[in-house]
Amino acid sequence: MTGLFESEPASELAAAWARLVAAKARLIAADAPSAQGSAAKALDALYGPLARGERWVLGQMGQSLDGCIATRTGASHYVTGPESLVHLHRLRALADAVVVGPNTAAADDPRLTARLVEGPDPVRVVLDLRRMLPPGLRALSGGALRIVARTDEGGSRPRPGDAGFTDVEVDAPGGRVEPRALLGVLEERGLRRVLVEGGGRLVSSFLRADALDRLHVVVAPLLVGGGVPGVVPAPVDDLRDAVRPASRSYSMGVDVLFDLDLRTPSVSE
Repeated sequence: MTGLFESEPASELAAAWARLVAAKARLIAADAPSAQGSAAKALDALYGPLARGERWVLGQMGQSLDGCIATRTGASHYVTGPESLVHLHRLRALADAVVVGPNTAAADDPRLTARLVEGPDPVRVVLDLRRMLPPGLRALSGGALRIVARTDEGGSRPRPGDAGFTDVEVDAPGGRVEPRALLGVLEERGLRRVLVEGGGRLVSSFLRADALDRLHVVVAPLLVGGGVPGVVPAPVDDLRDAVRPASRSYSMGVDVLFDLDLRTPSVSE
């Protein structure tokens, strides 16, 4: 298991990260040599495909050993450690857009920025199909996209800039938006690298729709004893039918990150 936060000179790790951000912006060649330290190489192995990729959809989830992202009362700060939060901000910096569902937006009131690392903030995309979220949420400030269900009656909706966000109408049969339809809406706006951040039901819906290219699951050495579940794929009756993608693992402090390549089957298959 490779460490992403090993004791290497901070300057070397910062330089390695800066190269990845530059690769995303196409300021350096994709085949330019990378840093040589072990942690710097781990950075490139994990984030390089994202920085250099033209389009991808990645789901991210932090959970306990027993598969919970929050307690049964909804307490979720913090399941994983500080290194995992830095990892999340790195993903945001490499994404064009970060998507969260209404429960995550309301319960956690996340800023959805990349403030802990060098790099640009992604476009914030908040699912609010029923237009129930209060406009004062931090995720809806300054240039966010609010995804709402298409209606025939028009109604009174904020115009772009009125409350810091823009309404984007989508078809939502049965009160749900199909993941690939949402991705199509985002791609029309030039948002091709998409981070699906939460909550568990949203990431699971993308997984079940085969709309994820990669899945990052951070597991903390923590036992919650029942609560809000994390990623829940479609159930199978035989383990031969289970999703078993190619994977790598990385240590992040006391947490362990599993990087799952959902487009590449495990070599054991």
